[in-house]
Amino acid sequence: MKPYYLVVIIMFMCHFAFAGTSMNTDTVKKTRSTGVFTSVEQVPEFPGGLPAFANYISRNLKYPDIARLIGINGSVVVTFVVDSIGRVTNVTPINCIGAGCEAEAATVLERSPRWKPGIQDGRFVRVQYSVPIHFSIPAGKVTFKDLQKSAYGFIFEINHQLYTLEEAQTVLGKSFQSTDVEIAEPFYNYDNNEKFKIAGKNEIYLLKMKL
Repeated sequence: MKPYYLVVIIMFMCHFAFAGTSMNTDTVKKTRSTGVFTSVEQVPEFPGGLPAFANYISRNLKYPDIARLIGINGSVVVTFVVDSIGRVTNVTPINCIGAGCEAEAATVLERSPRWKPGIQDGRFVRVQYSVPIHFSIPAGKVTFKDLQKSAYGFIFEINHQLYTLEEAQTVLGKSFQSTDVEIAEPFYNYDNNEKFKIAGKNEIYLLKMKL
């Protein structure tokens, strides 16, 4: 998937689903246990507004290496709170597409400039937001040769059975389609199985296949 790297940066799309974008004083909502509002009289604002926020995300979001290598696509929905002094806090991904995309989406939001805080009853308050961040890369062929040359190690799960990379190649052939990957997540060799120990790699990933 690496020939598409520069294209991917340009193709990043960010869609925003902000709590209370059509709010008024009759629809104020607050979570009592946390003191966080989901709807307020005056919503928090990123410096420069929503277009500037979209631009900030597109400029700073980096496609994780492993996601780019195996062609992971999808949207990560992240909740966060803009506190009473405009800081972005409590950043939490609420779904998983794998391959480091959740961590990258959270990191970009955690590094956000301060916002203009929300206001309710004449005072600054904490307000919760939700934003889907879309990772998009052209679907294509993933070769075992590229996986072997990468800085990462791979274990495959095919029909609920674990395979080494070499074993998976005998099942799948020399390549597979990126859309055949259900999810890629860190692999933990809890059983300390010698078969699945891979030396000299930055990290080991489990590729769960849709097959």
